[in-house]
Amino acid sequence: VNGIEIYSMKIDSKVTSRFAHNVITSRAVNRGNVSKEVFFDVELPKTAFITNFSMTIDGVTYPGTIKEKEAAKKQYEKAVSRGQTAGLVKASGRKTEKFTVSVNIKAASKVTFELTYEELLKRQFGKYKMFIKVKPKQLVKDFEIEVDIFEPQGIAELEAEGTFITNELQNTIKKTFSGKKGHISFKPTLNQQRTCANCSQSVLDGDFTVRYDVKRTTPDNLQIVNGYFVHFFAPTNLPKLSKNIIFVLDTSGSMSGREIEQTKEALLKILDDVKEDDFFNFILFDSEISVWKETLIKATPENLDEARKFVRHISAQGLTNLHGGLMRGIDILNAAHEENLVPKRSASIIIMLTDGQPNVGVSNTHEIEKAVKKAIDGRYTLYNLGFGSGVDYGFLERMALDNKGLARRIYPDSDAALQLQGFYDEVANPMLVDVELNYPENEISDLTTNSFKHFYDGSEIVVAGRFIDSNQNHLSVDVRGEGANKALLYTTQQGAEQTAQAFQEQQYIFGEYIERLWAYLTIEQLLEKRITATGEEKENLTAQALALSLMYKFVTPLTSMVVTKPEEDDNEEGIADKPTEVLNMYLKYLLSKPGMCVAYAKLFLTVMLISLLNHMASPMYHTYASPPTWYTSVDGDPHFIISVPQKKDAICFNINENPGKILNLINDPVTGITVNGELIGDKRVNSDAKIQNSYFGKLGIANKHLDVKLTVTPETITIQNGDEKTGFTWLDSVTLQQESLTLIINRKKSLVLSMGSGASFVVVLHQVWKKHPLHQDFLGLYTLKSDKLSEQTHGLLGQFFRPIDFTILEVHPGSDPQKPDATMIVKNNELTVTRGWQKDYRRDPKHGVDIPCWFVHDNGAGLIDGVHTDYIVSSLF
Repeated sequence: VNGIEIYSMKIDSKVTSRFAHNVITSRAVNRGNVSKEVFFDVELPKTAFITNFSMTIDGVTYPGTIKEKEAAKKQYEKAVSRGQTAGLVKASGRKTEKFTVSVNIKAASKVTFELTYEELLKRQFGKYKMFIKVKPKQLVKDFEIEVDIFEPQGIAELEAEGTFITNELQNTIKKTFSGKKGHISFKPTLNQQRTCANCSQSVLDGDFTVRYDVKRTTPDNLQIVNGYFVHFFAPTNLPKLSKNIIFVLDTSGSMSGREIEQTKEALLKILDDVKEDDFFNFILFDSEISVWKETLIKATPENLDEARKFVRHISAQGLTNLHGGLMRGIDILNAAHEENLVPKRSASIIIMLTDGQPNVGVSNTHEIEKAVKKAIDGRYTLYNLGFGSGVDYGFLERMALDNKGLARRIYPDSDAALQLQGFYDEVANPMLVDVELNYPENEISDLTTNSFKHFYDGSEIVVAGRFIDSNQNHLSVDVRGEGANKALLYTTQQGAEQTAQAFQEQQYIFGEYIERLWAYLTIEQLLEKRITATGEEKENLTAQALALSLMYKFVTPLTSMVVTKPEEDDNEEGIADKPTEVLNMYLKYLLSKPGMCVAYAKLFLTVMLISLLNHMASPMYHTYASPPTWYTSVDGDPHFIISVPQKKDAICFNINENPGKILNLINDPVTGITVNGELIGDKRVNSDAKIQNSYFGKLGIANKHLDVKLTVTPETITIQNGDEKTGFTWLDSVTLQQESLTLIINRKKSLVLSMGSGASFVVVLHQVWKKHPLHQDFLGLYTLKSDKLSEQTHGLLGQFFRPIDFTILEVHPGSDPQKPDATMIVKNNELTVTRGWQKDYRRDPKHGVDIPCWFVHDNGAGLIDGVHTDYIVSSLF
């Protein structure tokens, strides 16, 4: 392609005791007569950690080195100061991250890229699954996937398939397994890779998936190697526990249309799978809470038929009382246990589905988290499913982890019903509750999680640890769990002789694999615990995870890999990082010169050339009209508009909060200027709206150094200077000049206030028809000369008075044909944004002027510092 030939690509995977060590090697040559850019572009599982990367150009190797994020950032910024580009790694699809690196190579030169990543394969539905993304983008003379599996328990079954596999390619997958070893190879010829006989396009584009399981003669398996152990627990042939399941479902207006229909479709299929020994109920929440039954109901055929009728009649409208729905579900579970309506030996599960954020009843997410944790009190498992991009996923994840569950995204695609049903299938068959694996405290240190609320059929519990005496080669474990009929209680042992016998085939084993498995699992669990931790506990968890990440050379959210390039290359250094959810990102993006985006990435790491970035930004982006560059503002519902002059563009976001809440807009501790705004709503709740309108009905502008307070409502303007108070109405035309203060009122339109340092504010009056059934008069705020405020200025608006930069990638069609979506990199976060318009009413208070901008969803999450509730204050002054 373009003179660059990838002549070899090999993917070599070695799996030992579920731990996969994968090496991707790509070799390319420049067939042209001038220097060319070569790209190494691969997609990795999100669950994997990159451990190594290197480029070899004409025999010289340029390695990647893994460092603490701050150290990597300093090295990176030094490269940036020299005007060199770096790139980033970004998320790609539901389950992958894309790693891209590019380098210039001379004519006839060759380059070899080698990337290593590791992951612990999870067991689901009775099989371990490893998937490899295959997308070479051109025909490759020597293409090969080779997978070697070594399992001391013995391999029971092994299969491989590819989404791109044609009938002709089926025979190229070679599979063998015997005893403890399994082998898979896939090596299509050039002709077999073609989409047709004379085509130059490659058919290799999709997922190559390997599934296998091990032989299980005992409920568990212990393995000890070089001072570390791993314990796999997956008993078979246990009787299934009955389950008590509460479905707590968001039926607010935003769920209307396809989302509610897909939810109903999934629920009807789930009802077909509910066992007769199970108990269940449905809780619906919108503005109000409604229940199918007042108690848990046994899943008899008659009750299931009645439930199907109920599900078919579910409709969506109103607001989102998430707290009320969850608490009602917990109350019903509590009552069922207290009144012995459900079997003592049963598993109780809450599955909550929402597509938005709480906005009626208790809407403060931290209060909801505390209330739910207190109500559940460790007795039940909570699973939170977030439908689409409108959810506060961090909130859902924290609340689930606090209650021994997990959160899962449901993508709003055509297969959303299958995603919902698939999640239910994972938890449909509990076999044990309250599982504990107890190890001798005087022998083991650094143990991973060893107690589990539920064990589900087809899954596996994995515990790893380190021996205090590194020479110890035997272990005794007490296992306990509550089953359907009785407690499971036994002791399992592993001796030195069994360990030695299990690992005779050393050629299949890579490095200190059990030690690395322990480190991987420990880091994974430390990072998960950080999500719900605060203060000193969070600092300690971070320090532990960072130390292990550096010791074992894993690219995690706390480390970065610096990619070094030849000195003559235009992009000498880049940073490779681990993508995470939006609220946990610490990326640093810098702009070094016009047209060049340089990126330090924590979240999405792709070391890529600027020509690729230019290619990825849709031409549509460059043709939008430039907005005014002199202001930041908040107006309308309330719509915040942040001007970005160097981009000739703007960013917008809304804040959806309840009427009566007061938001801090500007706070400058140096000049003493603060601006707060109190929200009002419509005259009544609009049942047709997904989110209720809110506006600023009162603004308070103060300068504590001058002892001046200005209160503005749609009716009056009051200025208080010390003890003196002067009042005006919007029917007045006023020019008031005092020492360090100027107030100009333009009758029934706007006012301009300048004070102290020279910072100025424009307040625009919006008047509606007095008999309008819904809307009320409201105010808009625009800032002028914000550079007169200090660098310490903060607040919902104030934080944007300092320069802000952003990068737009991957413009693509959105749900509205007129408003494309895109990926925005801003303030260290990767966000999904939508192109749209907001009104600037400064010059025309009645009609306004459309300002094109990139709209950030979810109350500005990822754009504003912290979360929007951090800006709620108790009073106007």
